[in-house]
Amino acid sequence: MAKKVVTFGEIMMRLATPNYQRLIQANSFDVTYAGGEANVAASLANYGCDAYFVTKLPPHEVGQACRSYLRKYGVKTDYIKMEGERLGVYYLEAGASQRPSKVIYDRKDSAIAQITSGEMDWEEIFAGADWFHFTGITPALSDSAAEVTLEALKAAKKAGIKVSCDLNFRKKLWTSEKANEVMSGLMEYVDVLVANEEDAEKVFGIKAENTDITSGELDDAGYRQVAEKLTEKFGFEKVAITLRESYSASDNGWSALLFDGEKKEFYKSKKYDIHIVDRVGGGDSFCGGLIYGLISGMDNQTAIEFAVAASCLKHTIHGDFNLVSKEEVENLMKGDGSGRVQR
Repeated sequence: MAKKVVTFGEIMMRLATPNYQRLIQANSFDVTYAGGEANVAASLANYGCDAYFVTKLPPHEVGQACRSYLRKYGVKTDYIKMEGERLGVYYLEAGASQRPSKVIYDRKDSAIAQITSGEMDWEEIFAGADWFHFTGITPALSDSAAEVTLEALKAAKKAGIKVSCDLNFRKKLWTSEKANEVMSGLMEYVDVLVANEEDAEKVFGIKAENTDITSGELDDAGYRQVAEKLTEKFGFEKVAITLRESYSASDNGWSALLFDGEKKEFYKSKKYDIHIVDRVGGGDSFCGGLIYGLISGMDNQTAIEFAVAASCLKHTIHGDFNLVSKEEVENLMKGDGSGRVQR
């Protein structure tokens, strides 16, 4: 029987410039739909899970198109409420070589940002569920969205469901001080935390030593300390930290660490040197891979290898969704990264 995973958050229309054009050059946009938790649900649907995405979408044609996009990739939309007036938008200018990518958000007063307590029947949503995932973006959307996130977490714990969170700090949505205040209150319900090089510092003030992300130099020992400090502070079962070495906008090194708080043991994945097609959604594809690894019974080392291989492949795919199969991820894990034509 397929595992039931629930994710909750915002999905937006993504308007990306074609062919690495700058926004001031573009006469057209490539349209897809994307959002942290929706991206995770899409990954899990590809791996054979019953992946449910919970949100609010406006009932007009654009909201309907967004819902249809989710369904196209196997995401279950049973708990999406078609209410409100706005679907958030984000504009993406894809970077190349030494020119970084840029994102401009237009998401104020979106339908999901106006959600209020009591709107969602979390008991029904979590019936038979095995896992719940959210990110730090959702409670940053509005005070009421933060309240509903807490409501969901309490219901998930009451139902005995494992909970994961990707810290995903967004400075355009809130300050570090507000993030610390809100996220600290949510962490007691979280079993598995995912963070990147900056999140732990920006949200909780916990910084890796001997590391400069702008120079691309990462020190594993510093991140081990971060994982240990996070676990000591909040009692997580596991902490995963993605390690991105930015050689340029086009080429990155990609690996991750997993800390098992109960065993007090670290697991390091192998590193992939990636030539990037589209890096947006890379962290979400890592979360999807990690959740799948843990929920399907993989040991810690295999789970972190699956997550990193899955997210390595995501960097080669346009759009936020990671449109790869479990078998494709496993082939890369086994060492088949040649990119040769498969006939």
